[in-house]
Amino acid sequence: MPISKDRSEPAPAQEGTPGGPTPAVLQARALTRIYRMGEVEVRALQGVDLDLAAGEFFVILGPSGSGKSTLLNILGGLDRATSGRFLFQGRDLTEADDRTLTDYRRRHVGFVFQFYNLVPSLTARENVALVTDIAEAPMTPEEALGLVGLSERLDHFPSQLSGGEQQRVAIARAVAKRPAVLLCDEPTGALDIRTGRLVLEVLDRVNRELGTTTAVITHAAAIAGMANRVARMADGGIVEIRRNETPQSPAELDW
Repeated sequence: MPISKDRSEPAPAQEGTPGGPTPAVLQARALTRIYRMGEVEVRALQGVDLDLAAGEFFVILGPSGSGKSTLLNILGGLDRATSGRFLFQGRDLTEADDRTLTDYRRRHVGFVFQFYNLVPSLTARENVALVTDIAEAPMTPEEALGLVGLSERLDHFPSQLSGGEQQRVAIARAVAKRPAVLLCDEPTGALDIRTGRLVLEVLDRVNRELGTTTAVITHAAAIAGMANRVARMADGGIVEIRRNETPQSPAELDW
């Protein structure tokens, strides 16, 4: 699975014009999320502003409790903001009902989590088919598993696969419906360094070959080296966003 070291830099995320900048796929404006447990109030997000450009690879860094997962869950339609706005391709989903958010997740968003969430009694092919059977214009399970380098493991059960192979099945399942956005929550968190690099190579390939806007949240600072842009979060807010002028390939990362 050859991976090029060069990644073209997307233009700033904003409303596009013919021949102009790359438009924003996801936009957050003053997002706040407050959880209340009895008399205790936890501010998980505090006024977050963020644009994700079409086709970019974006990494969000921060320690546990910084708000990374909360932000990703809102952008993926799994949670709702307490205040602020959230837009997908210019469409305001802030007040969307459950049916609309379900349709948004089903049609436009792929998720990859730290734990693979595969069905133990189904083969790799059958796990991916759970998505392809309900998507509008999906890849075949064979195409999706080939993309992640598992063409020879189609009929293996999760118990017959390594942790890295299981995570690649999870990625195949997420991208088989050809989502506009791929949201990854600590995708290498349960893996050793070598296996983690293999998984990052798959995410890199998906981003390049499918043009999928990819956002990865992680506490591993080295992963930021492969991103077009990197955000650092602390205490529920984004404290810094920077660009990588020369993103690295996963093979160059050292952590």
